[in-house]
Amino acid sequence: MPRSVNSVAKRARRKKVLKQAKGYFGRRKNVWTVAKNAVDKAMLYSYRDRRVKKRNFRSLWITRINAAARIHGMSYSKFMGGIKAGNIELNRKVLADLAMNNPDAFEAIAKKIKK
Repeated sequence: MPRSVNSVAKRARRKKVLKQAKGYFGRRKNVWTVAKNAVDKAMLYSYRDRRVKKRNFRSLWITRINAAARIHGMSYSKFMGGIKAGNIELNRKVLADLAMNNPDAFEAIAKKIKK
């Protein structure tokens, strides 16, 4: 008895991977084995970097807050300690945005903390 194979599903699986590899360079876009490896690696990177992106943004916000706080004569840790002690409920994202785009508002917050 001949072996039963499901060519329809096999072709659909391969088409899906080759479609994901669209835009890749060289054999990565049209050779099944190479494309499969490239897509698998790309998926691993995208999964990992969705989490890394959050770390990078937090780091950027901290850098911006630190730079703005030092203009007003405070370190980052003193500034954030003052934020917590003064019950100012602004997160790092908002504080960094104020530091960059609205220095007057950031200065007002810094003065309130210094008191």
